[in-house]
Amino acid sequence: MTLRTSPGAAAVVPWPVRCTASLSYLLPLLLLLLLHSWRGSSHPQCLDYKPPFEPRPPLVFCKEYSKFGCCDLEQDTEISTRFYTVMDFFDYSGFATCGKFIRSLLCQECSPYSAHLYDAEDANTPMRLLPGLCGDYCSDYWHQCRYTLSLVLEGLGGVGLDFSARIANLTVGLEEDRGRFCDFLELKDKQYCYPNVLSNAELNANLGSVREDPEGCLELCLQEVANGLRNPVAMVHANDGSHRFFVAEQLGYVWVYLANGSRVDRPFLNLTQAVLTSPWAGDERGFLCIALHPSFTTVRKAYVYYSVSVRKQEKIRVSEFTLSIHDDNQLDHMSERTILEVVEPASNHNGGQLLFGDDGYLYIFIGDGGRAGDPFGKFGNSQNNIPPDNPFLGQGSALPEIYAYGVRNMWRCSVDRGDAATGRGRGRLFCGDVGQNKYEEVDLIVKGGNYGWRAKEGFSCYDRKLCHNSSLDDILPIFAYPHKMGKRLMSLKENTTTGKWQYNEICMGKDQTCRFPKLINSYYKYIISFAEDEAGELYFLATGAASATARMGVIYKIMDPSKRAPPGKCNIKPSPVKVKGKLIHFHPKEDETRPQADGRGRQTAGRGRQTAGRD
Repeated sequence: MTLRTSPGAAAVVPWPVRCTASLSYLLPLLLLLLLHSWRGSSHPQCLDYKPPFEPRPPLVFCKEYSKFGCCDLEQDTEISTRFYTVMDFFDYSGFATCGKFIRSLLCQECSPYSAHLYDAEDANTPMRLLPGLCGDYCSDYWHQCRYTLSLVLEGLGGVGLDFSARIANLTVGLEEDRGRFCDFLELKDKQYCYPNVLSNAELNANLGSVREDPEGCLELCLQEVANGLRNPVAMVHANDGSHRFFVAEQLGYVWVYLANGSRVDRPFLNLTQAVLTSPWAGDERGFLCIALHPSFTTVRKAYVYYSVSVRKQEKIRVSEFTLSIHDDNQLDHMSERTILEVVEPASNHNGGQLLFGDDGYLYIFIGDGGRAGDPFGKFGNSQNNIPPDNPFLGQGSALPEIYAYGVRNMWRCSVDRGDAATGRGRGRLFCGDVGQNKYEEVDLIVKGGNYGWRAKEGFSCYDRKLCHNSSLDDILPIFAYPHKMGKRLMSLKENTTTGKWQYNEICMGKDQTCRFPKLINSYYKYIISFAEDEAGELYFLATGAASATARMGVIYKIMDPSKRAPPGKCNIKPSPVKVKGKLIHFHPKEDETRPQADGRGRQTAGRGRQTAGRD
């Protein structure tokens, strides 16, 4: 069931628009990445060991790399200056003959394959001084402009007599001997040498698009950003310019992580004495979610969702806390105000999502009470204001807080930020719901909607008497899939013409795909939740042992190895936050790509059931 409420006297403020270069749609139960895919084995990489980008504004000098490459306008201008400094030594005839060679040499710094051209794929090995040329092109260069080599090398930026002497010693004899000259400049890899790299159809097809393996699996990479957590169940941000993120553990701790990756040593919230959970693997009770007020900077309130035991009766509780007046990284533990309590007749199917919609209201997603077939269905009483447009307001047969119903156990949901250009879809609510025996589903939540449980499971009939009832009037999922297809990462992309959703599996990049600094291609198999930071980047939270006491939880940032944002576009300058206490600096457990066990990376990219919610 989905409840919608206005939390106390807090102001109702719509979510502000966040600028991001990532995705337009986010379904946290699935990894929804709206990216094109491509086949091939190429590995675009820049000299800074990062993926290429689309320069904005376009380049003026090295124009061939204006659409996609490794230079922004500032670098392009610097290369142009070096070029004209070298060409000042030439008359008109020399400029006309040799200018094209020198320009081509210098502009390869901007090639999306510059790391290959300079033998710089590995940060631990020496980089070439100049890009690698193909044999025939090198011979042409030697025949027409051999004596420009020393000028080009001197223009690389070194200063002083020592640098000039080193260049002179390096080029002695090279300019007189074609064999030695081309041994110095030639790149033996005919696929990547210049100018072959420009005409290679495989290397230049769909540059900047996510690679797709032969079976259609989208190859992505990860960056580890936090570890040592005990079942991290939720991660949120304050949307206050600080770029902090707040991570909740199932035990009842919430931790603050700063933009530099360090963690504040004192918890943002500690409810471990109140939270009901246990060490046994798969216990669905505990601290389940946290949501910060969309105007957290001024309202300074947070909302939490957790399991409790009250006079030996299990309940879920939604409470409000106020930020401490003494510490911006800690809630006032004495400020708790209970908003809602719901009796839980069984220990599972507790739901667990809290979020603020685009309308500024707080949405609460609860389960059906547990056990197979939904034998229960009691609800508690709320202490809050009810939105005047809630669909069941004033109807004696239903609680007025109810916004939508007929769900089984929605564990994670998300608000669509809309298309970055048109805003289409902004404010839609997506949820993943767990089926009984056969199917999982993804739903688009609408006001007053009936999502069919326990009459239906996905598109399939579960209770034959109920599912053939003409008054059911249920809303079908946008996507449903059997358990045999679950336990993995997947993506959905909407066809705006037909309204259908296209499925793609996601796997970890193999071979060279993830060979960038700090990127990895493996993760713990028990995926608990997905998250988003203040800049709009996507993450998921996983663990190697599904126990609330095991310190095996890790947070992974999802990385696109095919391209990055242009320099400056994602230049985040976090607003300062005063920290009381100590900072614990982050040290990754893994920092390099692993060889994959098979073509799809599934052995290292584990497939725990939690990818589809909770059983």
